[in-house]
Amino acid sequence: MELTKNLAQPKILKSLLAIVLGSIALTISAKIKIPFYPVPMTMQTFVVLFLGISLGYKIGLSSIGLYLFEGILGFPVFSNSPEKGVGLLYFTGPTMGYLIGFLTACYLASMIKLKDNFLIMLGKLLLATSTIYILGLLWLGTLIGWDKPIFELGAKPFLLAEIFKIAILALLFKQIIKIRKFI
Repeated sequence: MELTKNLAQPKILKSLLAIVLGSIALTISAKIKIPFYPVPMTMQTFVVLFLGISLGYKIGLSSIGLYLFEGILGFPVFSNSPEKGVGLLYFTGPTMGYLIGFLTACYLASMIKLKDNFLIMLGKLLLATSTIYILGLLWLGTLIGWDKPIFELGAKPFLLAEIFKIAILALLFKQIIKIRKFI
């Protein structure tokens, strides 16, 4: 019993470290941005998919959950949050749907298998990314009104960049998924 307990501790510590590092990576990616209104373009979608692929759904979702929790508490982790953060007020703003979509995208990206061929993998990454935009657009439309050009404001400017990010992840997939062995 004691031997099993001692063997489990390093795995738990590795997992906790991976969760914290994933949250930090997501925070850094939020600060790498091109300003757009009402939703800025960041590297977050890349990192969200990367976390799903590299860490699997349990640790990936935990990293994103920690990131969202930090933001809700008022830490300045979100893309446009001020230095002192604004917590729940920012979270429920125009980007909330996209932020919640990070969870579905991470989960779906974690379901890509090493045996998937390139086109299947690309399709799964496109589907995962699409959930971010679907949830984001639904919330954005609800928040600012469906009479506004929601797709043009909340998705169209980002599509080319998303295709580029997905292509990079697809090309590096076999190397990225190897990270799971160390967690």
